[in-house]
Order: sequence, then structure tokens, then C-alpha cells
Amino acid sequence: MSLDLLIKKIAEMQNPTVAGLDPSLEKIPAFIKEEAYSKYGKGLDGAAVAIFEFNKGLIDTLCDIVPAVKPQCAYYEKYGWQGVKALSETIAYAKSKGMFVITDGKRNDIGSTMEAYAAAHLGSIEIEDTNIEPFGADALTVNGYLGTDGISPLVEVCKAGDKGIFVLVKTSNPSSGELQDKLLDNGCLIYEYMGGLCENWGKALPGKYGYSGVGAVVGATYPQQLAGLRKKHNHR
Repeated sequence: MSLDLLIKKIAEMQNPTVAGLDPSLEKIPAFIKEEAYSKYGKGLDGAAVAIFEFNKGLIDTLCDIVPAVKPQCAYYEKYGWQGVKALSETIAYAKSKGMFVITDGKRNDIGSTMEAYAAAHLGSIEIEDTNIEPFGADALTVNGYLGTDGISPLVEVCKAGDKGIFVLVKTSNPSSGELQDKLLDNGCLIYEYMGGLCENWGKALPGKYGYSGVGAVVGATYPQQLAGLRKKHNHR
């Protein structure tokens, strides 16, 4: 199970940190941008090259001390197909350095559309007689609030390819309580119920360290809720 690899790397490095790769062009050092612009112009091509070069430097610096990286799709998609290419290159480069890669896409859909998301980010596709991994991340963040129909396609891909998912449970934004903190008829809060669904979905992806291939996303701004979810579902 994919998350076994992450847990193993955390133990080996004694570091549970995941480094977010959410590049802002304005914050990339000028010398990196100037070199990219001189070769590819001050447009989407040059911007995407600068982002990838910046990410390479971060990965080179972090790969021996940090077990995982988490690129956020939106920061790449805003630069068009060139930015998406930089995302793909970033994932491949991080994996070549032995890092665990979590694509932060928060994908959310059902049926064949979710199957397509799953194949793109975690699985593989067939082109004529060739099997290809489009992005090849180890795990993907997803929104489970459409229910099991939106998760089942991912679980099947995770089974086949030894991958994992992280499902939004209690998000860090201030207005999350407008929905997630509502009380259900059974006396359970919605986010608590979602935690239970994650545990149930994870039964299909058991791991050797006592964790499943379905992780929960709980915002750091809600430490009490995180502690409560861990206690309720007997997680360490």
C-alpha cells in the first residue's frame, strides 16, 4: 500500500514534514526567471520553466531530509498547459529523488469523470498498445462530499497501482463549519461522519503499519477536532 512507503520514509528520516510546492512567480528568485525568460520569453513558456527550475532547487535541497512533497495543482494550472507540464515534470523529478509525491488536486466527481481523474493523477491509460502514467503521483487529495460514488473509482485505481488518497474531512477555512459542523440526526457532526466514511473506504486498502490507503485531511487550524477524530477512529 502506497502510504506504507510514506510511513517508512517518515520513520527513516524522523521527519513527518510534507513540503508544499505552491510556486508564486513573484517570489521566485530573479536570476532563475531572467534565465528562463531569456530562452523562452516573458510568457507562459518562460514562467513554467522558471517554476520547474525553482522546484528542482527545492527538491534537491529537501530530498535528504523531507520525505514528501505536495504540489498544488492550481498554482500550475494558472499558467496554462505549460504550467501543467511543469507540474508533471515536478512530480517526475521529485520521484526520481526518492520523494513521496502527494498531488493536491482536491478532485471531486462521480462515475466516468472520476475514473478519468483517477487514471490521470494516480493510474495509467492505454494509448494504442502502450500503457502510460500521465502524472504518476503516489497520492491525491480528493473531496469526498459527493459520497461513495466519487471515491470508489479512486479506490480501485489505488488497489491496482499501489496508490493512496487523502479525503477532505474537516477543512481549515473559517467557513468550513457552515456545512461540516452541522449535527446529523444520529448525533454525529458531518465531519465526524465523513471521518467514519474514510475509515470504511480504507478497509479496501489495508496497510502493514495499521494505516489504510485512505487518509483524512484535517486542517491544522482545528487541533481539537483532529484529536477527537483520532480518538474516535483509534488512529495514532
